[in-house]
Amino acid sequence: MNILITGGAGFVGSHLCRMYKERHPSANIVAFDNLHRRGSEFNLNDFKNRGIRFIHGDIRCPGDIEAIKEKFDVFIEASAEPSVLAGINNPDNYTIQTNLNGTINCLNFALRQTGIFIFLSTSRVYSINPLLNIPLKEGETRLYIDSSKEFIRGLSPQGINEEFPTNTARSLYGATKLASELLIQEYVSAYGLKAVINRCGVICGPGQFGKVEQGVFTLWVANHYLRKPLKYTGFSGKGKQVRDILHPQDLFDALNLQGEKMNTLSGEIFNLGGGLDISVSLFELTQLCREVSQNEVTIESIQETSGVDIPFYITDYKKAAQAFGWQPKFSVEDIVKDIYHWIIKNEDIIQSIF
Repeated sequence: MNILITGGAGFVGSHLCRMYKERHPSANIVAFDNLHRRGSEFNLNDFKNRGIRFIHGDIRCPGDIEAIKEKFDVFIEASAEPSVLAGINNPDNYTIQTNLNGTINCLNFALRQTGIFIFLSTSRVYSINPLLNIPLKEGETRLYIDSSKEFIRGLSPQGINEEFPTNTARSLYGATKLASELLIQEYVSAYGLKAVINRCGVICGPGQFGKVEQGVFTLWVANHYLRKPLKYTGFSGKGKQVRDILHPQDLFDALNLQGEKMNTLSGEIFNLGGGLDISVSLFELTQLCREVSQNEVTIESIQETSGVDIPFYITDYKKAAQAFGWQPKFSVEDIVKDIYHWIIKNEDIIQSIF
């Protein structure tokens, strides 16, 4: 078995490389990455020790990926500029070139040299205004969906499903990923590419060098370990905004199940996330981090809200559960403890990055 993972040295991609190698020890696993994200370079020695091949290249450059001459059974496109803040003040060429033009280069390669194409998209393809208008009520530690109010299309008590609106502005990041999704569906229809699209929620776990705009949950755990201050930003500065979170192992399990049913799933879009049971507010995350780390940090309250921020997102993954029997298993506490143990094990690296 030959498996190619673009963005393979990044947080998600590197986990997938290792997990595929563990599941298929004799497989040829190739990680393709431009090492743009700081911290990705720390995966290279581990790849070498595990027998994972690394290719330093950039999906923005057709020649880089076309230089790979072998054929692959599975191609997972996990590369991206993942920051929702990218381009918020000015158009960001790196985001557009990576998330859209890069996908085109990957699709053309996939037509020639791969059997299955799995695309990691994002929940950020959903439009901001409808997300801001989800009926919410404030509880003691988090925001909740107000079930007494009328729901819009794609919203249920379980969260947001694949029918939620995508037809108005969503951020430059979300727009480039949505455009990629549309192109993938055209390649499936016009050229017979076998492909599936996964709109992932917040993926977090060990090995992520998080930032405020991408990876905030890992940052939260790291700052508690390092005793560094944090900020509740936006939505009155109370930290009650909510996200569901997904461990890389749960994502890997979903992709494996999809691969087994690609003939029936090709062209489909699936929401993948932790769902209602694996969701957390920043306020609740703070309490959990205090318990795990036995440290308490100063948290500033910033009331102003970014134009691309949203107060609530929980994945309704019912379609995935029905289509290929998937359900996430790692709880919020599991994920926080997993991150914390990774931080302890890699303290020197963590200090240099954070």
